[in-house]
Order: sequence, then structure tokens, then C-alpha cells
Amino acid sequence: MDLYEYQARDLFEKYEVPVLAGIVADTPEEAKAAAEKIGGVVVVKAQVKTGGRGKAGGVKVAKTPDEAYEAAQAILGLDIKGHVVKRLMVAAGADIAEEYYFSVLLDRANRSYLSLCSVEGGMEIEQLAVEKPEALARVEVDPQEGITAEKALEIAKAARFDDELAPKVADVFVKLYDVYKGEDATLVEVNPLVKTGAGDIIALDGKVSLDENAEFRHQNHALLEDKAAADPLEAKAKENDLNYVKLDGEVGIIGNGAGLVMSTLDVVAYAGESHGGVKPANFLDIGGGASAEVMAAGLDVILGDPQVKSVFVNVFGGITACDAVAKGIVGALAELGATASKPLVVRLDGNRVDEGRKILEEAAHPLVTLAGTMDEGAAKAAELANA
Repeated sequence: MDLYEYQARDLFEKYEVPVLAGIVADTPEEAKAAAEKIGGVVVVKAQVKTGGRGKAGGVKVAKTPDEAYEAAQAILGLDIKGHVVKRLMVAAGADIAEEYYFSVLLDRANRSYLSLCSVEGGMEIEQLAVEKPEALARVEVDPQEGITAEKALEIAKAARFDDELAPKVADVFVKLYDVYKGEDATLVEVNPLVKTGAGDIIALDGKVSLDENAEFRHQNHALLEDKAAADPLEAKAKENDLNYVKLDGEVGIIGNGAGLVMSTLDVVAYAGESHGGVKPANFLDIGGGASAEVMAAGLDVILGDPQVKSVFVNVFGGITACDAVAKGIVGALAELGATASKPLVVRLDGNRVDEGRKILEEAAHPLVTLAGTMDEGAAKAAELANA
């Protein structure tokens, strides 16, 4: 789960990371009141989970409460890369002398943590990595040891901080790692981390991503979720404990096992090239069980997507046999009734596949087409979606 900037700021403050005052505002009147409370120059920032806010006009400096009111009027309702601004953060202005970059993240490829750091902050880190890779230090962090004071100094030196600044920023690095570890995050990023005219180090803009698999250890994380902004289909899938991710395509995908579903996405995308360029509409892994209830919940989510024109059910029977899967499909279609109105292509293989195919053949549901192979099923689903 990605957090909004104001949520990241609050977490930073909890772990004693140096931050500036910030107040959330949902209306121009609230923004004006926040500016009055903070006093002095403030920055009115759009709260959206995407980058490029400044370039899109989502960050404005206000010298007076009236200017904060005007800035809020201009920013609220703004569309930034498909994200409509509904909330603002009014933050205290900073006397910025220098800007830096720091992050710690999960390095899945190397099964470790990785710290990225640079004395050149403020710009897109992807751009910096491409244009000036030598300016971005990459330091592996042992999960067992974390970022100790010694490791933090190593990171600061690798990023070319001088002897005077290195101890100052290193102290902040340790506290930011405390956020990372304490909240079970997969990313903690500060861009920019600034040095003020007075020489203080401040985390000016934070980004935090939390590992949803660790929610059982953090009951308070549920309060951080913006349910109003969540995709309704993904929210429905989550309520039914389905592993679902919405994509921008026309062929709904249901499979059992993440590896099989990923392969199915690739095969459908390839088949779609010959059928009007249709693409997968989602990732949906129903896991080991394929009961009528689970299948109905999955189909209900997928068929609720107006972009979906056909559905490809690709199941390999293992612990759950194909005849159980077939009964689940028949039961799901009966349970959904008229709600199920889009064609389904079903490919079964593995344990008790003949029995499973026989159940579907005898049911003879008008929406169901049986496929012998994954390639055949993908091609048929793409064809139906393009029809």
C-alpha cells in the first residue's frame, strides 16, 4: 500500500525523523486556516499517489493565508496523471540551501535491502540514474543488521557527502531505516532531503510503501487505506480474499497459481496481436481452491469490469482436481445467473482432467467453450473479445 505524502510525514515524525509542520486540508477554507496556524510562508501540495505534481501545477508557494486559499482553489480538482486531487497538505516553507536524495527499498532480485543515495536530490531519481549514474550511490543493506550508525556513514560517504555533512545525514538515515523496519515497509524514500540555511537536515517530501502481507502486525495500517480512492473491483476482490490486479485489457483471466496466471497473461497478450490487439484485463489467482463460491467471486469481479469482453479460465488440477474445478465453474454460472453474460473459454489440465471436461460438456452452458491447450484457449478468448 502506497501512502500519501502527509501520511509518510506523520510516520516520519513518529520515528523522530526531522520534518516540517504539515496540516491536511480538504477545502480552500481549511487550507487558509492551516496557513494561519503554521504562519509565514507555506507550500500547498496536492496529495496524490503519483509523481510530477510540481510540473502539473499541484504544488504552490503561498506567502499569506489568502494566497493559500487561492492555491487550494487552483489545485483541488486538478487531474494529475489520472489522479484527481481531493486533498491537500499545507506545509511550512523551508529555507533550502541544498537538496539530497535517500531511499531504502526491498531488492527482490538479490533478496536483500538496498539503499540509494545522492547529493543531487530534487529531480526524478530515474532520470538521475540514467543521465548521471555515477551520482547515485547503491549500497546493499543486510536485513539482519539494517542501517546502523556505521552503515549510515558508509552510505553517506558512498554518496559523496563531505566530512561535515556525513554525520548529520547519517543520523537521519538511521531514523528513516527505523521507519522502514518498524512499519514493515518495502520502500521509504525522501526526495528531497534538504539542508536548510541554518544547517539543519529536513525530510521535505516522503514516500512510503507498506507491505500488505505484514498487515497482521499493524492493525493501524488499515486506517491509512484510502478506500474512497481504491479501485472498486480491487476492493471487491480483497473482500473475497482474491489475488486480483486490474489491467488495461479486454480478456479476463482466472487461473490457479501465480506462475500459471503470469504465463497466461503472456500467452493471451501474444494471441491478442492476431485479434485486434486485445490484451489481458486482469491478474486473478484463485489459489489452490476452486469451489463454486471462489469461482463465483472471481467471475463476479471480472464480469464487473466493463472493459472485459471475454474470460479465459486456465486451471491446472493438482491438489484441487479438475472435476472439482469444473463443478465450481458450473455452480458459479448458476449462482451468477444473468450476471454472467460474457463468453468463457475454459482450459483444464492435470489431475482428473477427463472427468472435469465431461462435467462441462454435459452442462453445455451456452457461454462456455472448452479448449484443449493453453495456446488454443488464449487464441479463442482473444478472438471472442475482438468479435
